[in-house]
Amino acid sequence: MRTALTELTGVSRPIVQTGMGWVAGPRLVSATANAGALGVLASATMTTDQLRAAVREVRSRTDRPFGVNLRADAGDARERVRIIVDEGVRVASFALAPTRDLIAELKDAGVVVIPSVGARRHAEKVAGWGADAVLVQGGEGGGHTGEVATGVLLPQVVDAVGIPVIAAGGFRDGRGLVAALAHGAAGIAMGTRFLLTSDSTVPDAVKARYLAATVQDVTVTTAVDGLPHRMLRTELVASLENAGRARSLVRAVRRAAGFRRLSGLSWPAMVRDGLALRHGKDLTWSQVLLAANTPMLLRASMVEGRTDLGVMAAGQVAGLIDDLPSCAELVDRIMAEADEVLRALPRPAPAPDRA
Repeated sequence: MRTALTELTGVSRPIVQTGMGWVAGPRLVSATANAGALGVLASATMTTDQLRAAVREVRSRTDRPFGVNLRADAGDARERVRIIVDEGVRVASFALAPTRDLIAELKDAGVVVIPSVGARRHAEKVAGWGADAVLVQGGEGGGHTGEVATGVLLPQVVDAVGIPVIAAGGFRDGRGLVAALAHGAAGIAMGTRFLLTSDSTVPDAVKARYLAATVQDVTVTTAVDGLPHRMLRTELVASLENAGRARSLVRAVRRAAGFRRLSGLSWPAMVRDGLALRHGKDLTWSQVLLAANTPMLLRASMVEGRTDLGVMAAGQVAGLIDDLPSCAELVDRIMAEADEVLRALPRPAPAPDRA
C-alpha cells in the first residue's frame, strides 16, 4: 500500500510505532522496521551516549528506515539532533512542537521531520514552519492527551494543512487503518498496540495487566503531573488522586531523588524540566517534581514490572486488545484486514445507459 507516508519515509506499510519511553528501544524498533512499518526510538529516557548506542544497535538489526523521537524542550535537544544527523537516521519525531530552527536544521540534513500535535492550530503552526508531516493524536491516545476525539480532530487537521497527516489514538487493526485513510490520513500510528507485542521488552506480568484491562479501566487523570494523562487505573494512580498536598510532595521528592540518580540531572535541572512541562498550568510543587520525574514512574512499570510503584500509560484501545503477536504478525494482519475491508466495500453501480 503506497501513501504519502510511505513515499516520504521509505517504509512499505503506512503504519508508525510511536516513541514510547522505556518501551520503544532497539528491539521493538528494529522488529517494527523489519515488518515494513516505521519504528521510532524513544530518546527522552536515554542519555545522549545511550541514544547514539541505541541508534547503532537498531542499524545493526535492520537496514530499513526508522526514526527517533525527541523532546523539543530538552536542554540538549540540539546535541540529540546532531546525533540523528551524524548517524543517518531517516525520521525525527517530536512529542512537542520543535522550533523553526530545529526543523530547518534537520531538513537541511535530509531528515524527515514529523511533530506530534493534539490540536489543529498546532498542526498549522508546525506546517508553516516547514514540518514534512504531522502526527495527530486524538483524546483516545495514551499518555498526555487532549479532549478532542480522533474522529473529530483528524479531518479538521487534514483540511487545514497541506502536508501528510498520520492519525493516532484508538487504532489497532485494519479497519482503523481504512477509516483513517478515508478521513484523508496518510497512515496510522500506534503505541499501546505495539507495546502489547512479543517483541516489546515490557515485563510479561505488566503485559498481562494490560491484557486484562477493560475500556473502563483506562482513565484520564491530572494527579500524576497536573496535566491530563491517559493511563490504566492502578493503585498508585488511586493513591495520588486521594493524597493530600503534603503527602504528595513527600512522595514526589522521593521519586525525584531516584530519577536524579538515574539520569544524572541536578535538582535545578529537574525543576526546570518540570516547570517547562507546565504549559501554562498552575501546578503544585509536588506536581512540578512529578512532571520532571514521570519517566521514573513509567520505568517502574515498563522496566522493573512494579505496577504498584509506577504508572502505565495506555490508550483506550487497551481494553480491546487480547493477544501478543510479533510485530511482523501484527503488521501483516493489519494490512490483510485493511485489504479485506477495502474489497468488501460496495462498488458504485454503473451509470445507466442513456443511449
